[in-house]
Amino acid sequence: MDYFELFNIPVSLSVDKDSIKKKFYELSRKYHPDFYSQASEEEHADVLEKSAMINKAFKTFNDGGETIKYVLQLKGLLEEEEKYQLPKDFLMEVMDVNEQLTDAKMAGDETLLQSIKQEIANLKIAIYEPVESIVEHYKEGITIQEELLQVKEYYFKKKYLDRMEGQA
Repeated sequence: MDYFELFNIPVSLSVDKDSIKKKFYELSRKYHPDFYSQASEEEHADVLEKSAMINKAFKTFNDGGETIKYVLQLKGLLEEEEKYQLPKDFLMEVMDVNEQLTDAKMAGDETLLQSIKQEIANLKIAIYEPVESIVEHYKEGITIQEELLQVKEYYFKKKYLDRMEGQA
């Protein structure tokens, strides 16, 4: 059973946070281990497993990047710890920003650091625009693999920018 089946929602690259939260509380109450203290060992173990899965699913659904990663893995398009080759033009662009970031940090220039943070934020917006429609309107069985591969590239670019942002 995957997370979408568990939460009884359609596979999506972008889930509704409010409905996920409600469903999480509903499932958490239904499968809370304390309610199964008198159950058999096997049933108690099943409930513990389901409870852990509910928590993992909720954590995944509350992080857009993790939701995308999960769907790509479900579709067999992303391996755990995959080393993805980002496009050279993207790497060249962010290399310049990364050098500026290093220089600004060494100089202790807060104004420049803020400017670089804004540049990283702008890059995130720019890389999302080409896949926004795919992410927001994903339909199981309709969205084609080529579109999902575009989302995969976005996922890895965003991860790269997130790491840079964390260093800023």
